[in-house]
Amino acid sequence: MEHETKIRVPLWVYPSTFDEIKNLFETDNCKSPSEFIEKAINFYIGFLKQEKNVNYLSPRITSSVEAVINGSEQRINRNLFKIAVELGKLAHTIAAANEVDEDTLRELHSMCVDEVRHINGALSFESAVKFQNE
Repeated sequence: MEHETKIRVPLWVYPSTFDEIKNLFETDNCKSPSEFIEKAINFYIGFLKQEKNVNYLSPRITSSVEAVINGSEQRINRNLFKIAVELGKLAHTIAAANEVDEDTLRELHSMCVDEVRHINGALSFESAVKFQNE
């Protein structure tokens, strides 16, 4: 654009619009109202082109985010499976080592449900030991 020769074009604007241009062109570091108008036109052209880019990029971004989410979901599911297997092994080991009757099991289940609700699922071994020693 720097090496192009400018051309003169007729421009029809309302007097109030031109008054705004005259009042603002210097605040935007423009040397003339003409430079201010050209800058505004270039800004609007960029805005229109960007609108087309958004329509192009939006589906691409969406598919990329979906792929990342799906990958994360699969890793979380695999880890949850591994944790469930380990928890099952622990439960069977504890059940084999201790004789627990049905009433005690129901009370334990109820107590654990209440505890997990109360602490919002943030269990720790230390808090369980402290509770058992009380």
